[in-house]
Amino acid sequence: MKRTKTPTFLLELPLQVDWSQERCLRAHLEAARCLYNAVLSEANKRLRRMRNDPAWAKARALPRSHSQARAQAFSALRNTYHFSEYEMHDYVKSARISWIADHIESTMAQTLATRAYQATNRVCVGKAKRVRFRSKERGIDSVEGKRNDVGMRFVLDPNAGDGGFLIWNEQVIPALIDWRDPVIQHGLRHTIKYVRLVRRRASSPQAHGADHDGYRYCVQLILEGHAFIKPKHTQQGSDSIGLDIGPSTLAIVPRTGKADLVTFCEELAPDTRKKRRLQRKMDRQRRANNPENYDEKGRVKKQGKTRLRWRESKRYQATRRQHANTERRLAAHRKSLHGNLAHTIAQMGNTITLEKTSFKGWQKQYGRSVGLRAPGMFVAHLARIVAKTGGTLVEVSAYKTKLSQYCHHCGRYVKKSRSQRWHSCDCGLGPVQRDLYSAFLLAHLDPEQTIPSVTQPVWEGAEPRLRAVMEGLRQRANEGHVLPRSMGLLASDKAARARARRLKSPAYPHQEPLSFSGENGSVG
Repeated sequence: MKRTKTPTFLLELPLQVDWSQERCLRAHLEAARCLYNAVLSEANKRLRRMRNDPAWAKARALPRSHSQARAQAFSALRNTYHFSEYEMHDYVKSARISWIADHIESTMAQTLATRAYQATNRVCVGKAKRVRFRSKERGIDSVEGKRNDVGMRFVLDPNAGDGGFLIWNEQVIPALIDWRDPVIQHGLRHTIKYVRLVRRRASSPQAHGADHDGYRYCVQLILEGHAFIKPKHTQQGSDSIGLDIGPSTLAIVPRTGKADLVTFCEELAPDTRKKRRLQRKMDRQRRANNPENYDEKGRVKKQGKTRLRWRESKRYQATRRQHANTERRLAAHRKSLHGNLAHTIAQMGNTITLEKTSFKGWQKQYGRSVGLRAPGMFVAHLARIVAKTGGTLVEVSAYKTKLSQYCHHCGRYVKKSRSQRWHSCDCGLGPVQRDLYSAFLLAHLDPEQTIPSVTQPVWEGAEPRLRAVMEGLRQRANEGHVLPRSMGLLASDKAARARARRLKSPAYPHQEPLSFSGENGSVG
């Protein structure tokens, strides 16, 4: 009988770990790493044997129009070579019968087997090229169970002042609970499905709450129900909103109300010079510690039959920790800015429409912008907030709609180059900023339709709003703000700003040219 799915949310609490408990936790996580690698190796072997079977090539040769026949052929291969999640659960029973059983109980072993199978299955279906085994340096930083009554579990003790404890084998680790926080009060009133232990790097080994290796430990409670909604986020709009997402910009156009064209995480200002210096320092330290791993031209030697061994000094580890702490702060700031923008959009309307985008393809073309702004992460964050507040997020196919090429006035499709940031049609529509116009069309696109329903009075009411957005951006640019080129400010505006910044030549007094006369060169 298949279990019914219930809504789930997460609550994270820090743990108060002493030196003896930290030592046991490190041993538990090391056992989890060894078991995960063992299951991953077995799953990888079964996948290789399955791919080497001639029946695999025959199944791949079947046309995709015969989807049922292809699915049956691949399913038969999986059954023949025992390549499935439950087969990995069966294998982990025998792999666990060793010293690992003293650290990892059965339900936790099954979750590790599920994680190993999912990593291998991504290679099987073509979403990844290879699996990655966990080294001692990389380790496993999170383990979880399947229930809260056996193995690793979390309990509340009313006799200890409403305290909570994580219980894993013989360790009883207290959690730090601030009962004044309404989020924690709301979460601990719900049923706990299962528990996850998470280990994170601290900013430094001497940081408050970190162990001697520089780690912090926390427990994540997976709870049944809906997450707490802050009072300031309870007010939701009823409008339909269109979003046009770019690598570094976002156009927001509701059917009624103020439109906007913003830069993703505009307040995010990474110190690129500091990052480059840290990376160069790490490279120098790595070369000094491992001179035998480089050839005479300073390149890393190719890996032969024997793997290259890399030594790490304490200074190198300190530099790497400093670099990781900088990136961690940057990621936390970016996540906060994404959350603020997503909540602002959710308060404008409850129906949000955007085009389905391949952010993986953007990484290849706009790697620096996507790495800094993370538009894909913003869409995932927005989807969670819309689902939590009861709204609707619709992703339409850009291949079918082609809204960036469409003109609602004449109904024609005209292909534009990426450098053309303004929509201007021969029918007389425009000029209007391309991203804002696409977002406007998305706001008026009905579900399961490819052509938006826009009447002339609707466009006449929306056109001044779109022009007001660009006027505001021009004013910001004239004040000296640096805006992305994809916003499409006109060349005349750029030239005007360039003339304003250009220094005037100093005015020198006019001098008459000197005249020479006479054979001896006397000045006349």
